[in-house]
Amino acid sequence: MKRRIVLIGLAAMMSAIGVARAELSEVGIARQPSLGHIPLMIMEDRGLLQKQAAARGIANLKVNYTTLAGGAAMNDALLSNVIHFAAGGVPPLVLLWSKTASSSLAVKGVGAMNSMPLLMNTNNPKIKSLKDFTAQDKIALPAVKVSVQAMFLQMAAEKELGPGHGNDLDKYTVTLSHPDGMAALLAKQEVTAHFTAAPIQELELRQPGIRTILNTFDILGQPSTFNVVWATSRFVKENPKIYEAFCAALEEAIGIINADKKAAAATYIRLAKDSSDQALIEQILNDPQVTFTTTPQAILKYVEFMARTKTISKGTNDWKDLFFQNVHDKPGS
Repeated sequence: MKRRIVLIGLAAMMSAIGVARAELSEVGIARQPSLGHIPLMIMEDRGLLQKQAAARGIANLKVNYTTLAGGAAMNDALLSNVIHFAAGGVPPLVLLWSKTASSSLAVKGVGAMNSMPLLMNTNNPKIKSLKDFTAQDKIALPAVKVSVQAMFLQMAAEKELGPGHGNDLDKYTVTLSHPDGMAALLAKQEVTAHFTAAPIQELELRQPGIRTILNTFDILGQPSTFNVVWATSRFVKENPKIYEAFCAALEEAIGIINADKKAAAATYIRLAKDSSDQALIEQILNDPQVTFTTTPQAILKYVEFMARTKTISKGTNDWKDLFFQNVHDKPGS
C-alpha cells in the first residue's frame, strides 16, 4: 500500500511539473485545389516538412496531405483532430479564431501563403458595375454566403451601393465549384458572372466576350492575403518542434517558388492535374499583383467587416492577435 501511495504521489508530482511528452509521429495537412496552395504542394512534393523535422531531431515523421473543398470542411477537420494544419481563405481563420479565442484550442494563423487578387468575370456586355445586375443574372461562386468570394461581394456591394446594401446581390448568387462555374459562364446561359480564383479566372479571360468587373484589391484598396495556414494553440504547445519545422518548410517552399517560377509552375501542372497549361501558370506567378509570402496583409480589413456585420463576436485592432509569434516580426497589416 505504501509503495502504491508513493507511486501515486510521484505521478502527481510529475504531472504538476509538466513532464515532457513525445511529439506526434504523424501529422495531417489539408489544402484546397487552387494555385494559391502551391507552397503546400511543393512541401509535399519535396518532403520539406519531413526534412525540417529530421533536422530538429524528429526522424521518420509521417505527413499526410489531403485536399478539402472549403473553409468549413477545413475547420471541422481541424477541430476533430483529423488534420493539424488547415489552409484556405482568411475568413475561415478569422471565424475560428473568434470562436475559439477563450478555449484551450485557441486557433491562430501560422502564416500567409500569398497575396493575390480574386476576379469576378462576366459574359454580359450590359453589366458595367454591380448596379447593373438584374433578376436575369446569376453570379456563380464556390459557396453562397460563406465563401471568401461571397464576403468580397458583400464588401463590394456595400462600397458601391452604400451602407445597408451589402447583401443586395446575395439573391443572385449560386454555389458552383470553380470548374463548374467556369463551364456555366462560358455556356452563356443562366450564369452571367463568376467570382473565382487563379487559374480559373485567367482561363476564363482567354475566351472572347469575358471581362473582369471586380478585383478584390480594388475592393480592399490594397493588396491582400488570399490564403493562410492555421492551427490550434494546443497542437503548437504540445508539438513545438513539428510546428517550428512546418514554419521553416513553408518559408522554404515559398523561397523555391520565388527563386524559380518556371519550375514551380511545372510542379503545379504535374500535381494539380487541371486544365491549365504551364505558360498560363507561369504568367500568373509572374503577375506583379501575385506575391508568395508568409507576411499577412490586410487581415484587419477582413476582421473589421466580419465584426461589423456580426459574422464574428470578437474583433481586434491588432493583426498579430490572429497569428502565432513566428510572424509577429513581419510587416503585416
